[in-house]
Amino acid sequence: MTAIDVRCEHVSKRYYVRRPRRGGSGGLAGLFGSRAPDQEFWALRDVAFEAGRGATVGIVGRNGAGKSTLLKLLGGITAPTQGVITLAGTISAMIEVGSGFHPELTGRENVFLSGAILGMRRREIAARLDSIADFSGVAAFLDTPVKQYSSGMYVRLGFAIAAHLEADILLVDEVLAVGDAEFQARCMRRIQELKRRGTTMILVSHDLGAVEQLSDHAILIDGGRVAAMGTPQDVISKYQRMVSGPGALPVTEADDEISADSPVRILRLSLHDAAGAPVLTATAGEPLVARVALAVDRGRPATVRLSLYDFERGTLLTELAGQIDPAMAAAPAGEVTLEFVMPELLLAPGTYTLGVTATPAGAPRPTAWRFGRTTLYVQGPGGTGVFAQPFECRVSDAERVGAETS
Repeated sequence: MTAIDVRCEHVSKRYYVRRPRRGGSGGLAGLFGSRAPDQEFWALRDVAFEAGRGATVGIVGRNGAGKSTLLKLLGGITAPTQGVITLAGTISAMIEVGSGFHPELTGRENVFLSGAILGMRRREIAARLDSIADFSGVAAFLDTPVKQYSSGMYVRLGFAIAAHLEADILLVDEVLAVGDAEFQARCMRRIQELKRRGTTMILVSHDLGAVEQLSDHAILIDGGRVAAMGTPQDVISKYQRMVSGPGALPVTEADDEISADSPVRILRLSLHDAAGAPVLTATAGEPLVARVALAVDRGRPATVRLSLYDFERGTLLTELAGQIDPAMAAAPAGEVTLEFVMPELLLAPGTYTLGVTATPAGAPRPTAWRFGRTTLYVQGPGGTGVFAQPFECRVSDAERVGAETS
């Protein structure tokens, strides 16, 4: 039987919202009027779940749903109003990373302070110091007071400390908002490494692709309550249907009428390196494989398109097309996996999102699609622009040459 590292039993958290004083909105009446009773606000209500040893639980939900409140309760930053939280092992929290730094202390001193707070011995912290400094990119400023750091340096060092002071349980809150695309890719690799080592993780992120690929189980929180719990794929689908609004098409798949008539459905989209290992990050100029798993219901060929978009602007950058050929489609209903093999990824370092559509032969438009759930972090060499196209910039002498020969 798998040991349980994290257990929440009917956990609720209540806050009180102060109301303005009665007797006017300004002046002395506003200062000395009687205060209206404070209003109760339940940030969480009756949340219950478990995380087994080495498991990753992803938590999704809208802003203000209660996700970060839950992590603060798990991290001991605040106490639950009701319910019981049981944790087995040491905890490291990537919540508001760097918020516990003493501004007058140097980066080096804050590393040792943070490690001591987590219960680590000085020699253990010293053994990881070089790795922390290299990972954060602030090695040259390690003996500078952190009050002189830029905001990016500050949070990068905070993340590096939490990621390297290896605890049994890791709490991660929107960590991919930290730093630039290069550092985000480094963060994802580190989280994947910790997962492989068996660290138990509770992961909160708006990056649904990261949640889906990293998590073993997922929880959807809405209005402070658990709205869904199950596999990452099912929970994320429910979340996307919820945020798409009443009457809107779900963004992950066609509506029931269309999907019922479709001979092909998209099950999964995953990214892999040349050796077949799953990845969330890639290096510009290196190979990348995108695997699309589809359920083929009938003997009919279809065109499958893999689309790559700029993450921030949503601009379509390129499309790769593949075919479910008649031989595949004629097989009994089952799962077919297409691999889009890119021997050299030409995207510049940055953040991208991938989507897939499937269009049966003869259909005027796709009958199945999947968007907004697979994010790709690209690192490595590259200049400005979207594609890592080698170039040099120089003043052209074409006009001068033309004038001399005329």
